[in-house]
Amino acid sequence: GSRILASEMGTAQVLHIIQRGKVRVRASGETGGSEHSTVTLGPGQMFAIGALMAQRPAARTYVAREDVFCYELPANDFFALTRQSTVFNLFCTQHIAELLKQSQQQLQLQLAQRAAEQRTMNSPLAAIVKREPVSVQAGTTIRQVVELMAERHLGSMVVVDADGQPVGIFTLSDVLKRIVLPGISLDQPIAAVMTAAPQTLSLAANAHDAALAMARHGIRHVLAVDDGGRLCGVVSERDLFRLQGAGLRQIRHAIDAAETVEVLRHAREDVRQLSLTMLAEGVGAQEITQFISTLNDTVTRRVIELNLDRHDLYGIDWAWLSFGSEGRDEQTFVTDQDNGIVYLCTDIMDRELTQLRFLEFARDVNADLDRCGFPLCKGNIMASNPDLCLTLEEWEEKFMQWVRTPEPQALLNATIFFDFRPLHGRFNLAHRLRLALFRQTRNSPLFLRMLAQNAIGVSPPLGRIRDFVTGADPDHPGTIDLKKFGVRLFTDAARVFALANEVEATNTVQRLKRAGALMNISREDMAATLEGFNFIQLLRLRHQHFEQEHGRAGDNFVRPDELNEIERRILKEAFRQARKLQARLRLDYQL
Repeated sequence: GSRILASEMGTAQVLHIIQRGKVRVRASGETGGSEHSTVTLGPGQMFAIGALMAQRPAARTYVAREDVFCYELPANDFFALTRQSTVFNLFCTQHIAELLKQSQQQLQLQLAQRAAEQRTMNSPLAAIVKREPVSVQAGTTIRQVVELMAERHLGSMVVVDADGQPVGIFTLSDVLKRIVLPGISLDQPIAAVMTAAPQTLSLAANAHDAALAMARHGIRHVLAVDDGGRLCGVVSERDLFRLQGAGLRQIRHAIDAAETVEVLRHAREDVRQLSLTMLAEGVGAQEITQFISTLNDTVTRRVIELNLDRHDLYGIDWAWLSFGSEGRDEQTFVTDQDNGIVYLCTDIMDRELTQLRFLEFARDVNADLDRCGFPLCKGNIMASNPDLCLTLEEWEEKFMQWVRTPEPQALLNATIFFDFRPLHGRFNLAHRLRLALFRQTRNSPLFLRMLAQNAIGVSPPLGRIRDFVTGADPDHPGTIDLKKFGVRLFTDAARVFALANEVEATNTVQRLKRAGALMNISREDMAATLEGFNFIQLLRLRHQHFEQEHGRAGDNFVRPDELNEIERRILKEAFRQARKLQARLRLDYQL
């Protein structure tokens, strides 16, 4: 019954090694603890390595279940031993896979609860209705109503009286059976073809009530009204469907069939909600970022297709390229535009006139992508920039200049533009550009050495002994930028490996796997590297989601002090894996 270690005892001072007896472990604050919520440790096991390494109070309470005898290794001796003995140091840090599994389970429980709260059918209609309702008077002509529905991209129109109270509803499905087939004149008032006495519910009613009303009356829309009976909004079947979580097939179908940017904007929100569901279900960071990137690609392609209807590019071989995180299939919840155009210009074509046509097209695409939720790039890395709308020969020349003259700006450009991937058009143009890049880097060892030097220019934010280094950004004290000081460490190393080994993949995980096999990196080391990278991505996704949930612009600044003991320990191990990648670069390029 004795407490051996607890959070209120302050910073852990010793490592406990059980010689005999059993120790019950329970969450801090629990007085009893059921069998399924506690863990029992026995002889040969130890606690609490994480608290001791982090020099912080234990996150759990350790209580003697019976007579217990423990060896106690003081903190100073513990740290001295980790420095002297590689075996002991490995023993204390090699459990990253199991710890990662535990952390993902905790994230899963957290996010599942949030997802359930967001998708509950108990949500009041006041929380579901987002758009201001559009309505007309009973005397409005059918022609005016249909034109208004087409202009606003509406599937229904509510008819109200002088007090704003609903008296009828007209839907797109009514057009055929009530107007076209009977041959009703479009100059007739809408009251002649509307459905009178539509179903209404108060704003306090919930989504379940709306679903029940739709099922009971065989309708697809319910009108939300205030206490005075005035129209406040329309709840559709689609709204209820989104509450229950849109599926991949439905989202993809909605994107492919979209005829307006507004529909694509809603589909982008569906992508985010489904990504949250995947997080809650324990799906890995690699799969989620690729899922986000894939559906974002689909949205981009549909925006391009809609704009091609308004621009004449017929007969020209061209391709839309993505760069940066999109080019690597690694987009998170927070992403802007990084794109360009490559095209072929034959001898009979006017090069300047052709570029002007592409620039006009690109400006419209960039603007529509911005409206869909992909902000315009502050650095102007967009296809509407004349410097990024080039012929294949001009792109090859640009790449050659960067490779031959690896100045700081050229190296920075390489980290962005060498991660390119085609999204639309002639994909073979991107393949030809990739082969040209390999020909150039194959004969330029100096460039690869300088690129490797650039990759090790940012060190993992680890202290000399055990603490994280925070506050690199004065505007975000006490934080670590997981993009600049986390993900970048892996992506930069993977890029060098890929170029040196002529690996065409742009995704960081794929680059590391394929290049690692050619470089004889062991499976165990590669697995640890990928786990570290994916864990940092997972923390980014979770942090961005929580930031946006609280009305803030998502970022990558995470406070290590707010992570639990398991997460802190895994993050340290992830940074150590990044350090190993940098050590490999130093060795390979004698840096």
